Amino acid sequence: MKATARAGLAIERTRMEPLVALRGACGVALVIGVTMWLGSPALAVSSAFGAFSSGIATFQRSWRPRPALALAAAGGLAVSTFLGYLAAAHTATFVVMVAVWTLLTGMAWAVGPVSGLVSTQMVAVMLVTVTLPTSVLGALQHTALIGLGGVVQAALIVLFPVRPWGVQRDALADALAAVADYARRLRHDPVAPFDPQPLMEARSAAALTPRQARRRPRQLRGYRLLAERIRPVLASLADPVVGAAPEGPERDRVRDLLGATATVLDAVAHAIRWGKPVRLPPDAMAVLEVPPTGPMLSGAARRAALRLMALVADVVESSDEPVEAVTAEGAKDRRYLPRPTVPGMVPVALRALRREARWSSPVLRHAVRVSAVASCGYLLGSMLPWGHGYWAPLTSVMVMRPDFGQTFSRGVARFMGTLGGVVLGGAVMALAHPGPYVSAVLAVVCAAALYLLMRTGFIVASACVTGYVVFLLGIVGEGWSQTVAARVALTLLGGVLAMAAYVVFPAWETPLLRDRLADWLETNGRYAVAVFDVHARPADRRPRQVREALLDARAARSAWEQSEARAHHEPVRHRGLSRGAARAAQTALSTMGRVTMLLEAHLPAQDAPSSKGAEEFAAALQGALPGAVTAVRERRAPDWGPVHEALERWQDEEEERPGVAVRGAELLVEALDDLPEALAVKPGRGGHT
Repeated sequence: MKATARAGLAIERTRMEPLVALRGACGVALVIGVTMWLGSPALAVSSAFGAFSSGIATFQRSWRPRPALALAAAGGLAVSTFLGYLAAAHTATFVVMVAVWTLLTGMAWAVGPVSGLVSTQMVAVMLVTVTLPTSVLGALQHTALIGLGGVVQAALIVLFPVRPWGVQRDALADALAAVADYARRLRHDPVAPFDPQPLMEARSAAALTPRQARRRPRQLRGYRLLAERIRPVLASLADPVVGAAPEGPERDRVRDLLGATATVLDAVAHAIRWGKPVRLPPDAMAVLEVPPTGPMLSGAARRAALRLMALVADVVESSDEPVEAVTAEGAKDRRYLPRPTVPGMVPVALRALRREARWSSPVLRHAVRVSAVASCGYLLGSMLPWGHGYWAPLTSVMVMRPDFGQTFSRGVARFMGTLGGVVLGGAVMALAHPGPYVSAVLAVVCAAALYLLMRTGFIVASACVTGYVVFLLGIVGEGWSQTVAARVALTLLGGVLAMAAYVVFPAWETPLLRDRLADWLETNGRYAVAVFDVHARPADRRPRQVREALLDARAARSAWEQSEARAHHEPVRHRGLSRGAARAAQTALSTMGRVTMLLEAHLPAQDAPSSKGAEEFAAALQGALPGAVTAVRERRAPDWGPVHEALERWQDEEEERPGVAVRGAELLVEALDDLPEALAVKPGRGGHT
């Protein structure tokens, strides 16, 4: 709770976007002002919720165009609210509708986090707006105005763009900066770990629809693949086993190359982030050239250095005139990563829903939980004498997430933020008694504050949302019909119901850790087999197979890290994998992936001779992998005996001059041997409690 409070109150100025927040607040103000002038306060409230929620949708981390997000959110809100209006006349009908609709919106998390968050907004706004009395014809008017709010937000984004392609620029710049930081850390720690998450984000951002591909800035082309190719070369150059010696003149030269590469990549990242020309420091460029006295490195380190210089030279050329992506064969590939269009998302969403339609799915269990909690919360709130019982299910819906950690932290933060927002907003309403227009101005101020602080502390954001609702309902005369104590009590009730739902119907990540670890081992093994296959038969090299195996390994690692982070916050007992064992196993598999990456940096040319030892080693690893994966799932020690035997035969064949592939295989086997030792760590003080 202490960590939640500290994080919820933290305000990070670097993540603020004042112009974007001002544009979103202007959209809310415009909608409220026009509807109050031409219509009524009740219509103003409905339209304001549409503009407000559409603005929130545009702040989500999505690679879709911001106007499309605003329109999609407004359309979903309009449909959700109209259905709520139709069922609001009868409590039983409305509760059934809330249960079904919340179940469907809960399943939206299967499509992605943005879809889940927007769907949550649909239910939340429906619970608030249906409290406004209206007829069916009036409901149609409210629905149209909610959609109009999204249209206004979308129009403002088109008319007043702020940092077009900003999220894509940030993702690509973060990837380049991550590789630059990796190069700097390798100067002091030759086996420093690398988090591939920035590269994964950059790949997701690079996926485009045909319309986006036609409009993409030239500065966003080519750099991502160059960063992908530079990273393994950096690791192979710095590694003391397959690269330069640990100490001496060669190591000093390697440190200079790593520092110069980091400087160049940082300069490119800064230019991409802000859309400016690249300014390359001449000192760094001088280091990235062969010295007049000749090469200072030898063997594998020399080959890695020359390749690094060539890749950095490609980066420099791209900074003047961005190049297209270049494939491993050297031909220019003018295609782009495809992203489904909005109509094309329908089959993708259906496949995702079918994938999660199983009882063990965390998404399905979340949908069932939030549906039951919203229904029970509405019934309990209606039976209490305070009135406006929607506040309890509203709190539950806003804080519940598919994992317990986020639900708990958001529940605590929501209660604290609601308490602050209700106290401040209630004090203003009770003491000043503002009229409709003053209440509208105060609501717009709260909306602007929320947009400005959207990506910072959740407690502060919750206070802004609460103040917005209080002042917005004040426009139609709701004012301060509820006491501070009543709203706080209903908020607490909603939070308690959300926590109780996890106790009654949990979906813990802790028991799934071994499965996630086994998946990571399997994908890492396929990645290693693909790389050793290229070393075994260079003439039959298939770069696409290696690339796909690498992407699968990254996805499995990301899934493991997310599950491990969630399990860390779960109040469940240890179930087969202690925290110490989880950390040790993660280190072993990370080392396995790093060694494979080193070998990928030294793939032989197509005209290189075949290697029987590499072929046997790859076959032994491929044969032992299924049994090892099953052993990890079933809490047994993996058996790497055939892999050891194949390595020994390979070492005997190349005893005189072992190549990079043999040394890499030795490191890989050491990492594989570390895995059973890691899983044998007994739960103690570091276990899940």
